[in-house]
Amino acid sequence: MGSPEVTTAPDWQSMNITVAGLGVSGISAARALAGLGASVTVVDGGSSEAHRERAASLEREGISVRLADAETFPEGTDLVVTSPGWKPTSPLFQAAAEAGVDVVGDVEIAWRLRGPDAAPWLAITGTNGKTTTTQMLASILAAAGLRTAAVGNIGTPIVDVVQEGDDAYDVLAVELSSYQLHWAPSLRAHSAAVLNLAPDHLDWHGSMEAYAADKGRIYEGNRVACVYNTADKATEDLVRGADVEEGCRAVGFTLGTPGPSQLGVVEGILVDRAFIEDRHKQAQELAEVADVSPPAPHNIANALAAAALARAFGVPAAAVRDGLRAFRPDAHRIQHVADVDRVAYIDDSKATNTHAAEASLAAYESIVWIAGGLAKGATFDELVAKSAKRLRGVVLFGADRALIREALARHAPEVPVVDLDRTDTGAMLAAVREAARLSEPGDTVLLAPACASMDMFTNYNKRGDAFAEAVRELGAVDG
Repeated sequence: MGSPEVTTAPDWQSMNITVAGLGVSGISAARALAGLGASVTVVDGGSSEAHRERAASLEREGISVRLADAETFPEGTDLVVTSPGWKPTSPLFQAAAEAGVDVVGDVEIAWRLRGPDAAPWLAITGTNGKTTTTQMLASILAAAGLRTAAVGNIGTPIVDVVQEGDDAYDVLAVELSSYQLHWAPSLRAHSAAVLNLAPDHLDWHGSMEAYAADKGRIYEGNRVACVYNTADKATEDLVRGADVEEGCRAVGFTLGTPGPSQLGVVEGILVDRAFIEDRHKQAQELAEVADVSPPAPHNIANALAAAALARAFGVPAAAVRDGLRAFRPDAHRIQHVADVDRVAYIDDSKATNTHAAEASLAAYESIVWIAGGLAKGATFDELVAKSAKRLRGVVLFGADRALIREALARHAPEVPVVDLDRTDTGAMLAAVREAARLSEPGDTVLLAPACASMDMFTNYNKRGDAFAEAVRELGAVDG
C-alpha cells in the first residue's frame, strides 16, 4: 500500500520559510506562502537589473529578498523551498540538512496546499516527450468535457493553479521533471507515466541510477494505473519497484500489437486492451495513426501514453480520438517549415539530446541532418550507428560538433559531412544552404541537433526560429 495523500497543510503562519531561487516557480511559491501568513525570505545568487526588479516587486509585498548570496542559511528557517534547477549539493541545502530542516520543491508545496476535494493529478515524466504528451492528455481530457489544464513543468506554475481552489478543475495533466520529483516526497498521483529513460542531467543527479530513481518517484502511491513503455524496460522496472495503492495496475504502451493490459497499434489503429471489460479477447479502437500530428513513431508513442492516462481516468474512446485530432504540438517539435524544390525542411530544434534526436531521425527515410551545439557530456556513437542508413548527408556546427564528426567517421564514413567552423548569426543560413546542396528531391532536411543551443543561441526556440527564417530565405532565393 502507498502512503496516504498529504492534503493537510501545516500552520504556515508560524513558519519561517526560505525560498531558493528568484525564477518563475520561486516567485510563485514565495507569494503563495506569504499569502498564507508565512514569513518568507527569498535567496538568489544573482544581482542583475532583472533580479533587482523582481526583488523590489516582492519586497513591496512584504517578502524579504537576499541577492548575491545563495549559500548562507538564514537563521531561524523552518523549511526550505527550492526551485527545480538547484542541485542537491548546493551549500544552502547542506546547511539545511545540518540544521535538521527539510528541503522541498514547489510541486511538494502545491501538493500540500491541495484541499480534500482537489482535482486528481495525472502525472507524466520521461527524458523526452513530456510536454507533448501532457498537452495531448489535456486535449483529450478537454474533449471529454472535463475542466483541465496542462501544468507543472509547463505553463502556469502549479502552485498558482492549486490556489485557484478545489472546484476550479476536474483533473490536472501534470508534467514533472526529474528535478521536481526529487523534491516532492509526498506526491501521490491518480495515475502516472514514465515515457522513456535515457542519460540526461547526470551532472545534477550524480548517476543514471539516481536519475532513474527520481523519475520513478512519480509512481509512488498511484491509485489506478502506472503507465510504462514496453520498448524501454527501465520504465517497467520502475513500476515493479513502486509502492502503489492496492488495485493499481501496470499498463504498457507499444507501437506493436498490444497484449492484455496494454495500448498499442493494429493496422494503423490505436487500440486499448487495458481499460475494457474483456481485455484478454477484445480491443477498443481509440483513434487512427493519422489522427496524431505529426504521425512520427515517437509521437504515436506519446499519444498512446496520453490515451492510457485518460482511459485510466475513465475518459471514453471517442474523446481520445477527438482530443488527438484537435492537438497541435508546440513549435520546434518535428515542425514542418516548408518544402523547397521537393525537399521537406523539418524543425526539431527541441531535440537537445541524443535520445530525442534518435527518435526524430527514425521518422524519415532519407535525411540531410543538421546537428551540433553543446553536447552536455553526451556521446554520439550509438545515435550515429542506428541512424547511418538514413543519412544522405550531414551539416555540423556548434561548439561540440567534432564529437559528432568523429562518430560519423567511425560508423558512417561514406556519408558526406560539411563541418561549419563558425558561430556567427549567419551560421544557420549557411547550414541550410549546405543542406540544400546535399539534398535531392524526396529528401528531408532535418534540424535535430542532439545538443543544447546555448553556445550559439539563447535557447532552442531561437535556434529553431533561425532555421525557419533560413528556410524561408532559401525558398525566396530559389523561387
